Amino acid sequence: MNQKAHAGDVRQGRSGLVRRAVVAEWGTLFGTVRESLRTKRLAAVPLAIGATLLILLFDVAQHLPHGQHVVNQLGGVKAGQPLDLSLLRTPLSLFVPALDLPVWGALVQVLVVFGIAEIVLGRRATLVIAYACTLAGTLFARIGVALGRDHLPGLSPAIAHVRDTGPSAAVVALILCAAWRTRARATAVGVFAVMAVEVIAIPNLAGMEHIVALCTALLLAVAGELTGNYWSRVWNGVGAANLFAEQRAA
Repeated sequence: MNQKAHAGDVRQGRSGLVRRAVVAEWGTLFGTVRESLRTKRLAAVPLAIGATLLILLFDVAQHLPHGQHVVNQLGGVKAGQPLDLSLLRTPLSLFVPALDLPVWGALVQVLVVFGIAEIVLGRRATLVIAYACTLAGTLFARIGVALGRDHLPGLSPAIAHVRDTGPSAAVVALILCAAWRTRARATAVGVFAVMAVEVIAIPNLAGMEHIVALCTALLLAVAGELTGNYWSRVWNGVGAANLFAEQRAA
């Protein structure tokens, strides 16, 4: 009887330890998302829903006759293109799914990750991070091709003609930023580790762009944490000064 009771206590102790670890890591994240969805429902994530529908629209369009040409004109980015053309197409390239991957994966990723980021980080920050990290990956591809495979981190010249689109770089960047904001540091480190293993095991352009996107996201997260309170105090001070001036004038 005592042995059974002791074994049960050990199991409960372990399960309690795991539960506390899970709550410590993701409690803030899940609590914030759950409360926002409970009170606002789908109105809490209009950006995520719009981005998901846009990916679906582009996927349907590029499988129609002549549709792929239209999609490429709108959001098709390649490292061999002129820089100004790539910059013009990069915002929409984020929502153009890769032709060689199932679109449902991109749809689920964007709906879930963009939704969490929209709630945790805010709509404007989500857009800025998604675009900045996608752009960083796009620019890295151009630099890698210019360096050539003989230099680190150079890429094969053939990469210049590969369509470089999709939301994956933005997705991994938003995961890191959302984890950073909610102090889920083990999750942030885990995302970095998984992407690093991917690059080592299967070296490819997408994996390297993910690492670049994560590094960019980390810089944005740190910068946001260092300057966020500063700018809020500045704007509060400006508002207080304007209010004081209006009261004096009255």
